[in-house]
Amino acid sequence: MITDVSTFVGEYPFRTVNPTVEGLLRDMDRVGIDRAWTGFLPAALVRDPGRANQRLAGLLQPHRDRLDPVPTVHPDLPRWEEDLDRAADRGASAVRAWPMHLGIAPDGDGMQALVARAGTRGLVVVLTVRFEDVRQRHPRDVVPDLPPSAVRRLARVGPDVRILVTHAGREFIEEVHFGLTGDESGRVCWDISWLWGPPFDELRRTIDHVGIERLVFGSGMPLRVPEVTVARLDLADLAPAERRAIEHDNVARWRT
Repeated sequence: MITDVSTFVGEYPFRTVNPTVEGLLRDMDRVGIDRAWTGFLPAALVRDPGRANQRLAGLLQPHRDRLDPVPTVHPDLPRWEEDLDRAADRGASAVRAWPMHLGIAPDGDGMQALVARAGTRGLVVVLTVRFEDVRQRHPRDVVPDLPPSAVRRLARVGPDVRILVTHAGREFIEEVHFGLTGDESGRVCWDISWLWGPPFDELRRTIDHVGIERLVFGSGMPLRVPEVTVARLDLADLAPAERRAIEHDNVARWRT
C-alpha cells in the first residue's frame, strides 16, 4: 500500500495543471498510489482559507475512501482555532500552513501556537519548503523558501508537536535534523519528493544520516510528476521492509 502525503487539487496561477479530483485519481491509479493526503492549491494564495477549505471538503467527499482532505489554517486570523478544531472533529489527519505565502513569520507566535494546538488535537502540521525550483518559477512567483531555522524552532515548541515538511532537499533536512535533539527530531517527518536518486543517491544518504523512520512518500501532484518519486524508490538500494516503511508504514505509525 502506498500513502502519498503531498497531493493537491485546484488551480495554480503560475502553471497550467489538471486541477480536478478525477485527474488526481487517474494519476494515482497510474502509479499505484492507494491513498493520498490532499490539499487545495488556491488555499495557499488567499488570505482567509475558510471557503477554500469548504470547497476542498466538498470536492473530496465522494472519494474519502482514498483522499483525505488537508485543510489550511491561517494562525494570524481571528478564530483560527475554530478552523483547526473543525478539521480535527471531521477526522482530518493533518492541516496545512503557508507562512511564506501569507507573509507571516514562519516561526512566530502564531505558527508556534498553531503547531502546539494541532499537537494537542492529534493533527500533523504540513509545511512546504517550495512549490517549484527557483529556476523554473514564473517571474511573478517571488515567495521565498521556508527557512530551516523555522522548522527547528517549531519542533521545539512541545512534545506533542508533529510536523511534516514536504519538498525539502537533503541539505535542508540535515540542517534541521542535526540542529535538534533526538526527541525534537522525532517530531519532524520528511517527504522524499525532493531527494534525488542515482547518480547522487541523496535518498540513500538521507536514510543513512537521518533514519528511514523519518521519511514518507510524497509526490507533489499535480505540480510534480508522480513517476519521479516512484522511480527514486525503484532505483534505491532498499530492502522490502525499508520500502514499505517509506510508502506507508512510517506515516501510519507516526500518526498513532
